[in-house]
Amino acid sequence: MGINLKTGKMPKGKGTQSMGKRHTPVFSLCRRCGKMSYHTKHKRCAACGYPDTKIRRYNWSPKVRRRTGQGTGRMRYLKNIPRLAKNGFRSGTVARARTRKAAGK
Repeated sequence: MGINLKTGKMPKGKGTQSMGKRHTPVFSLCRRCGKMSYHTKHKRCAACGYPDTKIRRYNWSPKVRRRTGQGTGRMRYLKNIPRLAKNGFRSGTVARARTRKAAGK
């Protein structure tokens, strides 16, 4: 269907003709997760739920939980915990000097 011959205008339906007019981006970059999932009209990220304080996460999507779960990022604090635990979480002390073993045995 094209132009209406009586009125000379395009039809205002919800079918194929109206699909061609959709060129405004609805989703933009999310400032928290970095995905193109921030809905500019709803003002909410579809992936992480920003601006909600809790990150959006569901058990029915195991793939996303693998991708975004603990251990997939930098782990700036958590990666040091095994080393700190090995030394008893000491702080403000100097490590004991290691003695060299006698060479030539």
